[in-house]
Amino acid sequence: MITRRQATLAIAGVATLPSSMRAFAAAPKTTTYLVPSLSDFSGPFASVMPLFAGGREAVGKWWNTEVGSKIGVQLDIKAYDTRYDTAQTASLWPGILAAKPLIGFALGGPDTAALQQRLPNDKVVMILGSASNGFAWRPNQWVLSTRPTFVHELSGFVDWFQKNKAGGTRPVKIAMVTTEASPTFADIGRGMVAWAKANPKTVDLLEVIYAEPAPADLTLQIRRVVNAGAEAILAPASPQQAVAVKRAMTALGKSVPIVYSMHNSPTFLAKAMGGIETAEGDYEAQSGVITSADPTEAKKFFDMLTEKYGLKTGWSSIVGAGIGQALLICRAVEVAARKHGPDKLTGEIMHQTLMENTFTSKDLFGFANDITYSISAPFPVYTPKVNIGQVKGGKMTTVATGVAIPKLERW
Repeated sequence: MITRRQATLAIAGVATLPSSMRAFAAAPKTTTYLVPSLSDFSGPFASVMPLFAGGREAVGKWWNTEVGSKIGVQLDIKAYDTRYDTAQTASLWPGILAAKPLIGFALGGPDTAALQQRLPNDKVVMILGSASNGFAWRPNQWVLSTRPTFVHELSGFVDWFQKNKAGGTRPVKIAMVTTEASPTFADIGRGMVAWAKANPKTVDLLEVIYAEPAPADLTLQIRRVVNAGAEAILAPASPQQAVAVKRAMTALGKSVPIVYSMHNSPTFLAKAMGGIETAEGDYEAQSGVITSADPTEAKKFFDMLTEKYGLKTGWSSIVGAGIGQALLICRAVEVAARKHGPDKLTGEIMHQTLMENTFTSKDLFGFANDITYSISAPFPVYTPKVNIGQVKGGKMTTVATGVAIPKLERW
């Protein structure tokens, strides 16, 4: 044990060092910032929230250790259970705001509905890992998505599919299953109808099937569009719908490819579908990482988080979304701290940093495409791109990355 006299002598010794050595000997000053993590541990997405949360928290631990400790910043990622409910989010927000958050994690539509209009005044920017939607496509928004709208992603896939399936010589026949029970999923239907009408040489949209979010059976509807010649069926809505579409296809003994999004991808729904091999030939289309079996930089980063920073989830699209969110937040804080000083950061500085900088896919270890924001929209609007995966040989494989999305008009 060190005596008081020994401690006094040690302090005196430091005081007699040259100023440059004293600076080295002194512990660096660190500023800790609150980063609220809006979560759903007791609502409709409670079963998947540990995947999002695991990705977010592991990245936070990695960044605090490997980067933040060197630049004098630590991020306190604190979960708040909103139950994926607009009213609950709104009721929690005053308490969160009183704790002076720097930047935060959004989860989905209820967060956006509750906070989007007040955040410009509160000066707190929230990062959404999901795709955006048409009704959020307005200027000066502070819930920013790492991905463009679902309609951007799906139209990018259809455009790619038409070039590869039909050689770009004829429109491809596409059907879609969604629901009117969710504003976001209903918006996808409206957006795809509008895009199809504007691009008849690319796509023949046979039908948009509106069903319950958790339908008991879709065999009749799927038979109808298959008999009409559908070459692919888009299933971007609820995970339950995606499983129902797959079961209907199996019951019909057909193999028309199904196209999923991030939140209901084959790597996430493999167990519910009876194994990923049941999705043979199906696609995933979204602007985040394709959690494939390929030895990508993203997979290497995931493995490192698992080995060193306590990540305990499997490799799936959901954990990929949580990691991508967290990486963007951490990189933005890193850029802002180096420019403005580690103890000078504010929500307004964070918004400015996101508006003024491009965060490349390399910066984000491939968990997102290049991200450049504009005040005109709450998602990357400059040359948005989509990534495409396909189940081949019982594994998710990456078949295309950085596919250019055709220009869309607001619907």
